[in-house]
Amino acid sequence: MAGTIKLNSGYEMPMVGLGVWRMEGKSIRDLLLSAIKIGYRHFDCAADYQNEAEVGEAFEEAFKSGLVKREDLFITTKLWNSDHGHVLEACKDSLKKLRLDYLDLYLVHFPIATRHTGVGTTSSAIGEDGVLDIDTTISLETTWHAMEDLVSKGLVRSIGISNYDIFLTRDCLAYSKIKPAVNQIETHPYFQRDSLVRFCQKHGVCVTAHTPLGGAAANTEWFGSVSCLNDPTLKALAEKYNKTVAQLVLRWGLQRSTVVIPKSSKEERLHENFQVFDFTISDNDIEKIKAIDRKYRTNQPAKFWGIDLYA
Repeated sequence: MAGTIKLNSGYEMPMVGLGVWRMEGKSIRDLLLSAIKIGYRHFDCAADYQNEAEVGEAFEEAFKSGLVKREDLFITTKLWNSDHGHVLEACKDSLKKLRLDYLDLYLVHFPIATRHTGVGTTSSAIGEDGVLDIDTTISLETTWHAMEDLVSKGLVRSIGISNYDIFLTRDCLAYSKIKPAVNQIETHPYFQRDSLVRFCQKHGVCVTAHTPLGGAAANTEWFGSVSCLNDPTLKALAEKYNKTVAQLVLRWGLQRSTVVIPKSSKEERLHENFQVFDFTISDNDIEKIKAIDRKYRTNQPAKFWGIDLYA
């Protein structure tokens, strides 16, 4: 059974979750029901993935059939950039699509507000110059206070941030009444981000690793990135522990006290990614993994936005 981590909000969050990014159509139902049967209890969604309605149908089926109870699942979704000025409406739209009364966790997907395109529409508003249409009238502080209101309204149990660096996380800690429970960031052996991970953990913010396997095939296809799963050091270590490279990398993430949310559209991978609680990587081998950091980001929205926000 997966371990959990206690958030600063007092709630427990399962340390292995399933990301539903780029899951499509009918396969979503089968994948989510299979995942629940395997033992997954944490699901990471987002308005921007444009599949909340399909995910919601699968959850409803799981609840109605008695496969699992709502309170047994930890469900996250995210506020899209274009809805920073419409937080309440966006949250209610996600809840309606997901067929839920409350969210376990609601995240600010990116620390940037863009032109509002209508609640529930998450296309990135691109200006005439081909560049993301950034809204400079809404501060992240304003957005955060609207997120806090969701907690007092009972719509959301915990709130958090995503893709925030140390500066922005520190700022959020300073202006928040309700501290961010989570910062969800890209981190994996090629992009370890130790300073950011340690800063968050030191200040009671749980780190969730999106892209915990370095993006693998999906990001290679979208962003032309290199995956750490082919790394010779990791391959040798996986062999030593009699595990797959993916299992080794996920275990490394867990041993850093980060929550990992690998995505997969293959049932055998769902099984594989969940078998990470029966071994421990030695300190010596953790040091070997530390040495392969490339400070290499694979998730590059600049490809779609016409602007590099990480420059």
